[in-house]
Amino acid sequence: MPHASHADGTALAALPGKVGNYRWRICAMLLAATTISYIDRQVLGVLAPFLQEKIGWTELQYSSIVTAFQAAYAIGLLCAGAVIDRFGTRIGYALAIGLWSVAAMSHSLATGVLSFAAARFALGLGEAGNFPAAIKAVAEWFPQRERALAAGIFNSGSNIGAIVAPLLVPIVAAQWGWQAAFLCTGVLSATWLVVWLRTYRTPEEEPRLSPRERAYIGTEPMRTASRMPWSALLRHRQTWAFAAAKFITDPIWWFFLFWLPKFLHAEYGLSLLELGAPLITIFLLADAGSIAGGWLAGRLIKRGMSVNRARKTTMLICALLVLPVMFAAKANHLWLAVALVGLATAAHQGWSANVYTLTSDLFPRHAVASVVGIGGFAGAVGGMLISTVIGLLLQATGSYVPVFLMAGSAYVLAWIVVQCLVPRMEPAVLEAVTGTGEA
Repeated sequence: MPHASHADGTALAALPGKVGNYRWRICAMLLAATTISYIDRQVLGVLAPFLQEKIGWTELQYSSIVTAFQAAYAIGLLCAGAVIDRFGTRIGYALAIGLWSVAAMSHSLATGVLSFAAARFALGLGEAGNFPAAIKAVAEWFPQRERALAAGIFNSGSNIGAIVAPLLVPIVAAQWGWQAAFLCTGVLSATWLVVWLRTYRTPEEEPRLSPRERAYIGTEPMRTASRMPWSALLRHRQTWAFAAAKFITDPIWWFFLFWLPKFLHAEYGLSLLELGAPLITIFLLADAGSIAGGWLAGRLIKRGMSVNRARKTTMLICALLVLPVMFAAKANHLWLAVALVGLATAAHQGWSANVYTLTSDLFPRHAVASVVGIGGFAGAVGGMLISTVIGLLLQATGSYVPVFLMAGSAYVLAWIVVQCLVPRMEPAVLEAVTGTGEA
């Protein structure tokens, strides 16, 4: 335990038995919550082409429904951290998932554009609390050297959810109707909430935690630091580099999540049940890309490349791998389109893994969460804008060609912006912040 203090290390060594693995049960719950979150938000995307025919909304109206979720998600990111800090991880997380559980089930009562938009808005507000709460739980339950691994495990739920949704939703909808699909995923959230409230405690309060594991978790207590105000962080070009990368490329991921089922249905005539295999393939490739992107940057650094060059090289490779998706709208075979889109989603996840790591490359640890919040807000705002643009383009032209042209070129543009803002990736020098939040 190289980071533990001598006294703490001696105390841990004096305790009998193995360290234990109870903390990984907590990680499993965070993974389950993140998976459910992405299933809940993906249900509408899977059902969209069929709901559009049944209810009769236009492309622009569908984009408004998607924008409602993204607007709420952006608003939620502004206040979720403060709410969770105020009420604690157990209650704060419960409030978030309670809201999104009710919101997910309320979709089954929707009959038109306004009612669907209202349900999506409530879902966005609730789901905005997932990552702040999960990150806080990891900080409470894991020693510092294990936090990155734990965060990586629960974050993989985003891809798992995107894979499970097209597998589960068509079967449920075909068997019991589209309303049942929303009710089913809402019940999953509610079930998780009950288990969470019955089981989650801090390590200090958990009676089932062994003394040795409690000591192990406590050997590296999290340093307390004043929350960095956004006003102080926005003075630095490093913040703008991360925010710009999120603003430009996050909307493309939203497009993949919410419009791919509509694209596959419109271009290749896939039925509800036929959507499963292509979507699962695409998001399995995304999962592989997430791992490969992180591995490549680490490999380059181990081979002696500077962090700046390794990170930028990996990001550029990912950006170039997205370029072929520009031809997806004109692919003459379903599985060629799936391959092009799958390559793009894989590259996006590899890109995203490195973009998130930019925050720890460029900022001290106590500022990372706040910078991530700024970037998340920027990405959500970008998603709102592109949803409206996509709706207008599809309404006017009926063609996905301009949309895929935007998707293919976005990453190279973002890479150029990052390179201009942080050409050598010098860490930001932050002034000390007092307890009142003033520099």
